[in-house]
Amino acid sequence: MIWQSSTTMTNQTRLTSASIEVPGALEAIELYFENGWTDGLPIVPPTPETVTAMLKAANLSPDAILGIEPVKGAVITAEKTAINAVMAGCKSEYMPVVAAAIEAITQPEFNLHGITVSTMGAAIMLIVNGPIAKTLEINSGVSAFGPGYRANATIGRSIRLIVMNVLGTHSNDGFDKTTLGHPGKYTWCVAENEDRLPWEPMHVTRGLNQSESAVTVFSGLSGAQFGDHASNTPEGILDSFAERIYPLGLGIHEVVLVICPEHAAHFKNAGWNKKQIGEYLFDTVRKPASEWVSNGLPPSGHDSDDGRVSSLQSPESVIPVVVGGDGGAWSAVIPTWSLGSRSKAVTRRIIANG
Repeated sequence: MIWQSSTTMTNQTRLTSASIEVPGALEAIELYFENGWTDGLPIVPPTPETVTAMLKAANLSPDAILGIEPVKGAVITAEKTAINAVMAGCKSEYMPVVAAAIEAITQPEFNLHGITVSTMGAAIMLIVNGPIAKTLEINSGVSAFGPGYRANATIGRSIRLIVMNVLGTHSNDGFDKTTLGHPGKYTWCVAENEDRLPWEPMHVTRGLNQSESAVTVFSGLSGAQFGDHASNTPEGILDSFAERIYPLGLGIHEVVLVICPEHAAHFKNAGWNKKQIGEYLFDTVRKPASEWVSNGLPPSGHDSDDGRVSSLQSPESVIPVVVGGDGGAWSAVIPTWSLGSRSKAVTRRIIANG
């Protein structure tokens, strides 16, 4: 999948992908459209030089295996990853993040195959932590889930292109079974707003050191954004989260709580930690078993003496992450594919070259 003109030969790292010679970049872009190698948007034509630069930035040989999809056994090499990263518009310094994300999504517990063939419509969401987030200018603040930042847009897009082109999951030829889909399937990458955290960063909670950089991947469904401009206590804010968790039903193993900085400040003022958030929500999102039955969701048992059943599997089912800018009390709930019962969040350390 490398575009090559008569003047772009290289004696650098040996690449093994097929090389197609075309007159220029516009012809290459159209060729990629015709072959279904894009996500519907124009790509940056990869050349031997740009692919080699991408590999060098992560100190990777072309044949290095970054991941193997557990069900199909499809191998994702560094070369194929670099090609798609160039196509997505990534700078070469983004490659270590992309490589770590590939390692994460190919872990068995993430269940990439289930996500990509399901009608439920999950997208791969990346959350980056640590020093590399600021180095690469990955947006964690105002409109973090929106447009405007190259790192966010292209790192997330590269993962989608790799899933399409290397694993063979194309929506236009029937492999992607999503009924509706959502915009996160184009690209979905943010950093946690570590400057506004009232507790330790997510990668520290998940077992890494604060000085390390990491990416955590989620099988995210469409998020539910809400405004709570009145509450100024953790309990009041979490009650608003609970109202959005109830409709998800029973057996929630993992759900992402996107907490905006304005709400996070109230948790900081009250001295709350992540454990308290989980415990409060686990207790709050309980209903009598009879109510679940009347809604067509018969519980298998109850988790309290009074017969009430929680939507959450445990207090650890909630994953708080602080994202967004100041000036608005808007937070969100992002459910995960199968409510986390068959797809778990995975965190991997980012190894930056040098």
